[in-house]
Amino acid sequence: MASTAEQQTNLGNPKRGPGLYAQVLFAIALGVLLGWLRPSLGMAMKPLGDGFVKLIKMVIAPIIFTTVTGGIAGMGDLKKAGRVGAKAVAYFEVMTTVALVVGLAIVHLVEPGAGVHASVSGLDTSALDKTLAAPRPHGLVEHLLAIIPESFVGAFTGGDVLQVLVLGVLTGIALSSLGPKKEGILSLLEQTTTALFAIVGIVMRLAPIGAFGAMAFTIGKYGLGTLGSLAKLMGTFYATALLFVFVVLGTVVRMLGLSIVKLLRYLREELVIVLGTSSSESALPRLMAKLEGLGASPEVVRLVVPTGYSFNLDGTCIYLTMAALFVAQALDVRLTLRDEATLLIVLLITSKGAAGVTGSGFVTLAATLASTGNIPVAGLTLLLGVDRFMSEARALTNMVGNAVATLVVARWENALDVDRAKSVLDDRPTTS
Repeated sequence: MASTAEQQTNLGNPKRGPGLYAQVLFAIALGVLLGWLRPSLGMAMKPLGDGFVKLIKMVIAPIIFTTVTGGIAGMGDLKKAGRVGAKAVAYFEVMTTVALVVGLAIVHLVEPGAGVHASVSGLDTSALDKTLAAPRPHGLVEHLLAIIPESFVGAFTGGDVLQVLVLGVLTGIALSSLGPKKEGILSLLEQTTTALFAIVGIVMRLAPIGAFGAMAFTIGKYGLGTLGSLAKLMGTFYATALLFVFVVLGTVVRMLGLSIVKLLRYLREELVIVLGTSSSESALPRLMAKLEGLGASPEVVRLVVPTGYSFNLDGTCIYLTMAALFVAQALDVRLTLRDEATLLIVLLITSKGAAGVTGSGFVTLAATLASTGNIPVAGLTLLLGVDRFMSEARALTNMVGNAVATLVVARWENALDVDRAKSVLDDRPTTS
């Protein structure tokens, strides 16, 4: 029997998937063309992209709350929920560390910033100051305090995924202690989740319009010519992201007896939506549904995926190390082995809060450079023009990383139907 999420988004219907996939790709191509030929008109399309992402984010918080709460309470055994959470966090730490090290190694090998020859005194930091002007937590203690919502309702209105996650975990633990009394509440949560996924199904019909608007604005505002001066950094970053997905994550998936290529093909609709909107959140509800349809236990999916969106940001980690070292190379800042080790340790901590901060990786990178003090924060001005173009690769890698993480934890818990997963990925009919 298909999961509730899968039923509500009709992900199991092969007749609808390719339609959305083709529509979004066509919309992205149109957006690039409009932004290139008519930049001012392309920039005017910004509300279309912003509107679609806001519609998706409108239901993200309640979906995370209901799925995490239901996932923990539905396990019945708090020890099992704790075990799943511990395994997920352990996997997240290993893979984000690998991502950071991969980014560091590649940027040393290619040295994309070696020929830039910039100086801090010659940089106009006014645009950077404006980008970083928004209030945000500073330091580890403030980051930890920031994940605690001011009120129950405040967690949903503040736009911080980590706050909703904390609230969902606490509520799930509380329900687990109620025994038989929790059944009525769990039923209500399941019905609410069904309704939320139905809303997602409606909103996803607007995905082509959102992708068109977002891409037209990006090309119209920054222009294809902007890419020229920093093409080496962009090319290196995209190549590293592909290397990480196909080699590192591909090896992990192969250990499960599955194929990374087939998994990417299975998730193609979600991938093009993320590509068009530069937001991995835009595909979160559909990703959860797809993974349940693949044979992963709903309880594991509903706990690991939302947690991974806050703590397992592989693409962002690759970007953070590469961008930091690029700035150092461009400004001719010589870093010792100790300096780089310190940078990695700080990034391992600060990257965990990237999902809950407006500006995501860019703001996190600024906070990291400020805390280490070895690389001038003003050097981030060099990245302002192309940061937006690299956000697609970050979001795509983050999404694939969380899909693989969920499958790994599910298999680790013997909660993954591998035979079903192989059949679905091979487009063969299943018996369930």
